[in-house]
Amino acid sequence: MSYKDPPLTAWEKTRLAWLGARMCKRELLAGEDVYQDDLQDEFDQILSDAWARAGR
Repeated sequence: MSYKDPPLTAWEKTRLAWLGARMCKRELLAGEDVYQDDLQDEFDQILSDAWARAGR
């Protein structure tokens, strides 16, 4: 079974790209052991909302 991404709106794509950039910046400035769970939770929530919307 292959993994398929949910359909994303332009806003969701922008938010995910922004969060990804923030995660990279944190890791570059603070090292790979930096706390990123807050950004990862927000990233996961956006994807979860997209999956819920796709299911409707």
